[in-house]
Amino acid sequence: MSDFTGERLQAALAPRAVHFYRQTGSTNDHAMAWLEEGIPTAGSVVIADEQTHGRGRMGRAWYAPPGAALMFSYILHPPANALAYVGMMGALVCCELAETYGIRAGIKWPNDVQIDGRKLCGVLPEACWRGAELRGVVLGIGLNVSINFAGTEFKDTALSLQTVAGKLDRLDLLDRLLQRLDYWSVRLNSDDLYTNWRERLAMLGRRVTINRIDGYAEGVAESVDRLGALLIRTDAGTLHRMIAGDITLG
Repeated sequence: MSDFTGERLQAALAPRAVHFYRQTGSTNDHAMAWLEEGIPTAGSVVIADEQTHGRGRMGRAWYAPPGAALMFSYILHPPANALAYVGMMGALVCCELAETYGIRAGIKWPNDVQIDGRKLCGVLPEACWRGAELRGVVLGIGLNVSINFAGTEFKDTALSLQTVAGKLDRLDLLDRLLQRLDYWSVRLNSDDLYTNWRERLAMLGRRVTINRIDGYAEGVAESVDRLGALLIRTDAGTLHRMIAGDITLG
C-alpha cells in the first residue's frame, strides 16, 4: 500500500491541480470551498489520507481510517443540463476499476457500487451555485481499499477491493480512476455513459422497496429513464418515477 504524501501525489498526478490533507473532515467541503473561492480547472482533485466527517447519501456519515481507503473529490464544470449524469459517472468508473481486476461489480441505484451485494464504494455529487450561476460540481468518491470489516457491524454489508483483488497500490488506483473520470467528464450527456451505467444496475427486473422521507414505494424495478430516475411498477400496475430514496431488494 503506497504512503500518500503531498509531494508524491503532486509528482504522480502533475499537471493536475491537487490539494492533499493528511486528515480532514470532508474532501467535498474543501472542494466546495475551492470552487467558491475561485474557478479551479476541471479535473482538479482534493485527496485525504483520513476522512473523519465525510458524508454519504441521505446525510449518512462516511468514515475512512488512515491509509485504508481512497477518499477524494473531483472537480468538474459541466453544463447545468448534465448534472444528473455526474453521479452516474462516479459509479461507473468505480465499476470499471473493479473490472480491470476481473471482478464484476454492480450498481445499487442510484450510485452505490457493490460486489456480491456488499458495498465497495459510495459516490456523492454536489453542485456549487452562486445565485443562478453554476460554479462547478464536486464529485466525492469513497472507495474501500484495505479496510478490515471483520468483527464490525459492516462485516456483512461492506467489502474492500483488496479482499477480492489482492494487494493494491492506492496511488495506482487513484490514477486509474482519475483517468476514467477525465474520459467520461467530457462525455456526460452521451448515450454511451448512460448505457454503460444502466447495464451495471443490479436491481432491474427485481422486486424492491424504496424508502423516502414522505413514505415508501414497493414494486418491481422496471427501468430507469435517461436522467437516472428509477421506474417502479406497483402491484396495482401504477408506474412510479423515483428520483431519490433508499432502495432495498425484496
